[in-house]
Amino acid sequence: MNIPQIEELDLLHANICQALGDPKRLQILYALHGEPRYVSALADDLGMPQPTVSRHLQVLRQRALVQTERDGPTVVYSLTDGRIIDVLNMMRQILRDSLDRQTNVLA
Repeated sequence: MNIPQIEELDLLHANICQALGDPKRLQILYALHGEPRYVSALADDLGMPQPTVSRHLQVLRQRALVQTERDGPTVVYSLTDGRIIDVLNMMRQILRDSLDRQTNVLA
């Protein structure tokens, strides 16, 4: 197995891992997985204030995890790469498996 160079892992951490470091941003990514959305629709669906959603979208956009498209005076957000949801789902499965193992060890 090839071990990635530390420089590549530093880039991964700075560009992807830090962007995924807030559960609200994860919810936004999942919400965008179904279809492109306006900030106001995301805020309503997620029960978050619109400024909070906008702030998190800015981070995701800076890290190129979401992209924008103008629709008249408004902006529509969408995922840049749907594979991020596959990665998140895999991480969630690893979490569930890990919790199951911990539960079995304690039982």
